[in-house]
Amino acid sequence: MIISTTETIQGREIQKTIGLVRGNTIRARHVGRDIMAAIRTLVGGEISEYTKLMAEAREQALDRLEAEATRLGANAVVGVRFSTSVVLGGAAELLAYGTGVVISDD
Repeated sequence: MIISTTETIQGREIQKTIGLVRGNTIRARHVGRDIMAAIRTLVGGEISEYTKLMAEAREQALDRLEAEATRLGANAVVGVRFSTSVVLGGAAELLAYGTGVVISDD
């Protein structure tokens, strides 16, 4: 499965548009991570605990996007974007979405 942020895939022709595909996850903060993050805000620098949390959320959302695209018969997803939103205090949704397509073989 090819997943791309561009609207086309170089060297491949889009033969069929399947439509919108998406994958999401909702993640909550962890008390231990919050304590470390609070300390890091005092001294500055990257809050690596949250960086790791968001990276895991992006991967899970992409995995779910790919699963939906496959289920619908796509072999690629173009125009992929990410969106985040706060669901409630301490929890956020990460959404990956794009257009599922069938592309030609090489």
